[in-house]
Amino acid sequence: MESADTYSPMKLALNAAWDYQLLTFPNPSVGAVCIGPHGEILSVSAHKRAGGPHAEVYALRDAYISLSGDTALSNCDDSFVIHDYLKAHHNGLFETVRMAVTLEPCAHSGKTPSCALLIRDLGIKSLFISCKDPNAEAAGGGDILTQAGIACTFGVMEEEGAKLLEPFIRWQKKPFVFFKWAQRLDGTIDGGIVSSTTSREHVHALRDACDLIVIGGNTVRLDRPTLDARMVNGKAPDVLIYSHADDFDRTIPLFNIPKRNVFIESTLKRMDEYSLVMIEGGAAMMEATRDVCDWYLSYIAPKIGGGLHSIGQTTEDFEVMSAKIHEDIILWMKKK
Repeated sequence: MESADTYSPMKLALNAAWDYQLLTFPNPSVGAVCIGPHGEILSVSAHKRAGGPHAEVYALRDAYISLSGDTALSNCDDSFVIHDYLKAHHNGLFETVRMAVTLEPCAHSGKTPSCALLIRDLGIKSLFISCKDPNAEAAGGGDILTQAGIACTFGVMEEEGAKLLEPFIRWQKKPFVFFKWAQRLDGTIDGGIVSSTTSREHVHALRDACDLIVIGGNTVRLDRPTLDARMVNGKAPDVLIYSHADDFDRTIPLFNIPKRNVFIESTLKRMDEYSLVMIEGGAAMMEATRDVCDWYLSYIAPKIGGGLHSIGQTTEDFEVMSAKIHEDIILWMKKK
């Protein structure tokens, strides 16, 4: 169901969504693109945080600014304000606009108003949609739009869209668990700071979204970490120290954060009580947790030298789902 006309905008939408993968917990990661009458890209946006505007709302806001020159909404992140303003001021600007969205626009109105109703009221010409919404409460947006005479094409890059949705589907019933590490080009992971400031801020944003961090006992003893989200002014999630011995110096910073639970246990069963779990560590932790990890996240810094130890004591073959180059290479992967 793909064509040259739909593939590129949907790819842009998927790429935008991957930039916020897991950061929207407990909501799914979603991307959206608005396309002008001549195939030009008017806007590319993504859902950024739970409770904030959905991807479609940001895309429509930015497309409106591009088409009208009206910048009143430029810095607005209030979904209800954006919805009301666009419906009052669009003046038919969207009648020749098409959209590509990675997930069926929501029919439900709750913390944010319905995207499907906004798209309908603005008179969007047509939509290309990767996946139907698996959430029964929010699903049905496609029906609303079709009944309004808006053409909806489902299944555009559906396989890629389904991969994007895997964490959301998983954490409805079981914890979604991912393993994170940073390495240099030579594979070393030790010897001080490895990744860039941008990558470390991304890790802190992920910690802010997670409700549990799992880390090995040796890493705690050697690195004396805090494991908080201070770089993004976020929270400090609970910590499970996977260790057979409770011989830790309690002045290590992670033990001294208010309202945090720290567990020292020789099994990983504690993870079952949480929804979004990040495992941090090296080769030993990767090997110990290989049967419980859903995904893997690696930051590869363009550096050689400075460390002695690598992640390579375990053997694994990965499928790369998303690769981004910023200051580092950021890879989202799962086992083949």
